[in-house]
Amino acid sequence: MSQTTPTLREISCADDYDPNSMPVDQARGLIARFLSPVVGVERAGVRDALGRILAEDVISPVDVPAHDNSAMDGYAVRHAELGAEEATLRIAGTAYAGKPYAGPIGAGECIRIMTGGVVPASMDTIVMQEHTRAVGEHVTIGPGHRKGQNLRRAGEDLARGGVALPRGKLMTPADIGLIASLGIAEVSVHRKLRVAFFSTGDELVSIGSTLAEGQIYDSNRYTLFGMLNRLGVDFIDMGVVRDDPGLLEKAFVDAAEIADVIITSGGVSVGEADFIKDLLNQLGEVLFWKIAMKPGRPLAYGKIGKAHFFGLPGNPVSVMVTFYQFVRDALYVLMGRDPVPSLPVLKVECTSSLKKAPGRTEFQRGILACDASGRWSVRVTGEQGSGILRSMSEANCFIILPTDQGNVVPGTLVDVQVMEGAV
Repeated sequence: MSQTTPTLREISCADDYDPNSMPVDQARGLIARFLSPVVGVERAGVRDALGRILAEDVISPVDVPAHDNSAMDGYAVRHAELGAEEATLRIAGTAYAGKPYAGPIGAGECIRIMTGGVVPASMDTIVMQEHTRAVGEHVTIGPGHRKGQNLRRAGEDLARGGVALPRGKLMTPADIGLIASLGIAEVSVHRKLRVAFFSTGDELVSIGSTLAEGQIYDSNRYTLFGMLNRLGVDFIDMGVVRDDPGLLEKAFVDAAEIADVIITSGGVSVGEADFIKDLLNQLGEVLFWKIAMKPGRPLAYGKIGKAHFFGLPGNPVSVMVTFYQFVRDALYVLMGRDPVPSLPVLKVECTSSLKKAPGRTEFQRGILACDASGRWSVRVTGEQGSGILRSMSEANCFIILPTDQGNVVPGTLVDVQVMEGAV
């Protein structure tokens, strides 16, 4: 934690601080004040750098392009030798990509040049072959050509010593292709973030087991696995931890020793929170316990030792909603990604009737679609219960209803947050 990072005590003295009813935006802002990228840099080869986050700027060792070259198949000419009407020039030779023309070019002469071919120093304009008439060793070129057209200057894309890729960038397929084109074999990347997660509850069993009366299969660890895996972190699945004080304490202590972030599901709702509060207050500090949102009201954030702690609700939909709305961005900051990519928010017409009571932000699951006329609209997936995981499987967006919003009638414009690309 840096010297400028606030303490829980400092935050809890603020006039608007309420750990049991935190507005969504306020909670995001408070979490952000505790975040900084993990320490640790390693070198990664070109292919291994895919999906990693740069820890340093990548500086180009060469000009791109390395030489003046042609952007078109055509003829390299001296613009001054083009006439006001037409000009007929002798073709002195041909320049190919990777095989420059090295011969002399006299007055009244040009060269045939292919895309990517090196442009001789005495030539300053490229005329597309479609704008010429070639007969034997001569080519006729009409008027109206601009000096310097179709000519790519050395270093115009990227100058030697310039920043090819900035620190904090998530490496994409195009990025690894770019560094390969510069002859760079390795780059510096942030070490991978280590995230430990487990579910809590005596009612949970792992898939493959036989359900007893009152038991359910634990789906939360699988959705967390999917979201964390797509983020590219190193994760430790610690399984299901029973509602036993000793087992939970050991799980928290073990997780804090091996991970940068601890994520739990279940155990922070009304009736359970007091026990977890006491345990976490012994091991660390918790910034807040509840968010003024639906679904996902029971959400905790704090620190256990040096590890960040996110206590997510137990209901499957709530786990995913709170991960998308709070955990995703926090993990990106800790991973060193800069800037953190925002999920697109669009304003579209809602074709469903939505029930909503003022007082908290709601994230309803929606299906964003475009009709034959190109008009976009959104509808809800159906029942919005926080235990209906199917609603997340069917959805491609969240319909965001602000705190003071009431019921929504069909035809109302609503904010829609696109899920695709989130994690």
